Amino acid sequence: MIYKNLLFTICVLSVILFGASCAREASRSEFALGTLCSITLFEQGHDKVYDDVFARIREIDNRMSVHVPSSDINRVNAASGIEAVQVHEDVFAVILRALHYAKLSGGAFDPAVGPLVSLWGIGGSSPRVPSQAEIDKTLPLVDWRYVELDEKTRSVLLARRGMALDLGAIAKGYAADEAAAIIKSAGIQRAIINLGGNIVTFGERKEGGLWRVGVQTPNGERDKYIGILQITQKSVVTSGVYERFFEEENRRYHHIFFPSGGYPADSGLLSVTIIAPRSIDADALSTAVFVMGYERGSALIEGLEETEAVFIFSDFSVRKTSGANFSLTDKNFRLE
Repeated sequence: MIYKNLLFTICVLSVILFGASCAREASRSEFALGTLCSITLFEQGHDKVYDDVFARIREIDNRMSVHVPSSDINRVNAASGIEAVQVHEDVFAVILRALHYAKLSGGAFDPAVGPLVSLWGIGGSSPRVPSQAEIDKTLPLVDWRYVELDEKTRSVLLARRGMALDLGAIAKGYAADEAAAIIKSAGIQRAIINLGGNIVTFGERKEGGLWRVGVQTPNGERDKYIGILQITQKSVVTSGVYERFFEEENRRYHHIFFPSGGYPADSGLLSVTIIAPRSIDADALSTAVFVMGYERGSALIEGLEETEAVFIFSDFSVRKTSGANFSLTDKNFRLE
């Protein structure tokens, strides 16, 4: 569960989808959460709001990233199998939500996937295919059921020595929601939040109506999209096989793991896009549903309120849940 890269290029596609260039609007971009984060505040944006939003994003990153040595997550991981660690309320809330989706998905989403992420090294400088013996040794450490929370003390215990949390598949969603809360409290009516592919649309387009968001083609080409989602006051997040991967002996290994199997998930899907009211939920669900596959994943989404999905399959067919406002534009794909 590594931070997902830019899967939805709203700013780049704005000329096509919005009818106006992002360059005409006040916006700011900074690197945080392991990716480029861009905020566009329409009409009423000013420096203090941008400052507050990015300060909050950096605060979340510093508390939840495995790449920040002093983060709460690294303190919890260092104490695995030894003792519980008190964490900030932000971190506790995100872990609690992550465990909710771990249970809901039957472990397809697992915040305790850290040992597998480290073993494979996908997204790092030296990715590799580990031996089956290494995977077998690691798998007992990947189990969300051994993450113990104490709400009274706000502490986290990883029950087995060597366990490790990785919140990369949910922390950006939380940060996007927090950014939206700051923007709303500032009285801004229209905004777009893009935290490396975690999109939140706020308000309506200047000319009125829904925002139009392009769903990226799964062949990895930047700025190319296969269809358009129309949304407002929603978050959009995609998980796909084409963002972080390496190839060995003509086989591609991507970064979305099947937690109980130890290998990258092979569900017949190239990508899953989730549309939901909160970005933290869309973030976790995009990973969970990708691992679960279409049958189980679509059943899960259909049972959730105000939540929709678009599935792109390896045979270039596309399916969507019943309420998804999605239109296909690329003739190389077919909507079923």
